[in-house]
Amino acid sequence: MSSDPAFPDRADAIDVIQRELTAFARRARGRAAELHPGLSLVASSILDLVIERDGCLAAELAGHFHLDKSTMSRQVAALEQLGYLDREVDPANRRNHVLRATPEGKRVAREAARRRADAFADRFQDWDDSDVSRLAAYLVRYNSADEHAPNS
Repeated sequence: MSSDPAFPDRADAIDVIQRELTAFARRARGRAAELHPGLSLVASSILDLVIERDGCLAAELAGHFHLDKSTMSRQVAALEQLGYLDREVDPANRRNHVLRATPEGKRVAREAARRRADAFADRFQDWDDSDVSRLAAYLVRYNSADEHAPNS
């Protein structure tokens, strides 16, 4: 691998990455309940994406999150029941419904985003700017490679 003495072997480094990303995912699921009370990480991620895209179809969400349609249907129904999502008839195909965030859904998502930003700022307060920039670039690189991988 590189000259980094902490991880002299590529396989060891990959094991550490896998272990640390798993720990990160577990923490993220736990924090989701604090950031979006009453919502799972999946449901809050769905709400965030609907807002980001200014509306979308449930099938698009299912594809984006690699979820089957029945799972997506349950998640969307929960968000609708909470008053965070509405359905509108799709003018391009009246058999479809576009999901849109309600004002309350947008408010809840903004508050969660603010809390998330504060939590990340706190987490990185002892890191220098170049380390934060490097981590950001590595995460973008890692996630973009995933988009182009087979079965992604």
